[in-house]
Amino acid sequence: MSSPVVASETELAFSLALNIRMFFRTLKRHVHEQGGQSGLSAAQISVVLRLEKDGLATVSSLARAEGMRPQSMSAVMAPLQQSGLVRGTADPSDGRQTLMGLTPKCFKLLEEGRAARQDWLTGRIAQKLSAAEQKQLQSALELLTKLVEG
Repeated sequence: MSSPVVASETELAFSLALNIRMFFRTLKRHVHEQGGQSGLSAAQISVVLRLEKDGLATVSSLARAEGMRPQSMSAVMAPLQQSGLVRGTADPSDGRQTLMGLTPKCFKLLEEGRAARQDWLTGRIAQKLSAAEQKQLQSALELLTKLVEG
């Protein structure tokens, strides 16, 4: 007698997982559109975010971290340097190496993009959801957080 309930629960979990993935894909697309067009490729964005998170790095270490060859990483880095978003400095512990880092221009671009995305999402929540619905959304976020916690 418990098998139909388990099947139904499994089907519900499957449906929820599918809908959550589809929702976040759509949300990500909408939020990304609000951050301004940086003109950066996915690989360049990934490198910029890695440098922001981890700090200075050599092209070789970035290539390893991103799973690509150093020559490919050099091709990713060149336009970032030309546009003034990334610059190299001599490694103080090994003068033969160059450490790549983000410029103030890049930090400003990141900050402005995040602010625009935050403003858009805040506005959508305020415009589309009542206070009660916002509380429901908070509860749903708590459940989603529970899904990804250790």
